[in-house]
Amino acid sequence: MEDRVRVVIAEDSVLLREGLTRLLTDRGHEVVAGVGDGDALISTVDDLAREGQLPDVVVADVRMPPTHTDEGVRAAVQLRKSHPGVGVLVLSQYVEERYATELLAGSSRGVGYLLKDRVAEVREFVDAVVRVAQGGTALDPEVVAQLLGRSRKQDVLAGLTPREREVLGLMAEGRTNSAIARQLVVSDGAVEKHVSNIFLKLGLSPSDGDHRRVLAVLTYLNS
Repeated sequence: MEDRVRVVIAEDSVLLREGLTRLLTDRGHEVVAGVGDGDALISTVDDLAREGQLPDVVVADVRMPPTHTDEGVRAAVQLRKSHPGVGVLVLSQYVEERYATELLAGSSRGVGYLLKDRVAEVREFVDAVVRVAQGGTALDPEVVAQLLGRSRKQDVLAGLTPREREVLGLMAEGRTNSAIARQLVVSDGAVEKHVSNIFLKLGLSPSDGDHRRVLAVLTYLNS
């Protein structure tokens, strides 16, 4: 498969870990390891790196043993620093703003944050894993809504119209212009115009390249 990716899963629930493995392998992807805590995740990826077999993406629960607080996301943040070529997709029971912001604070490549309920939407979940593995972004709509709604940096988006804010939220979910057009029932050209206006108003120049879509969200979150 052209889009076949190699995955490490970090989830302390054996049942969920096996379920995620089945979802991915049934669609032709390779789960190279499954672990139950943050330390094991880091050591496993380090071992694979030494063998020249780095995975394309890590799928990790935010909360794992021993304290079930932030072990998973801390391991994910560490891996993004030590192995920047590995995509990181974290799963959470509910939106945890501090963890989402921490995860998004670094490079804009290969990062995702989804609610666990989204796993039930199998095609969207697997597409998100592949997108993150290939250097893209996958943010849950609920994560986007909460981060945009609760941030104290509202002045950053003050110049955007309501429609531009809506387009920005859909961009943050990792949707293409065509997908946004279908969602909003408008033409591709209308979406392209909105996206261009967003880039202009957020001060993102063409020199920022394709990652302006992610930087448009990160500029807001981290300014």
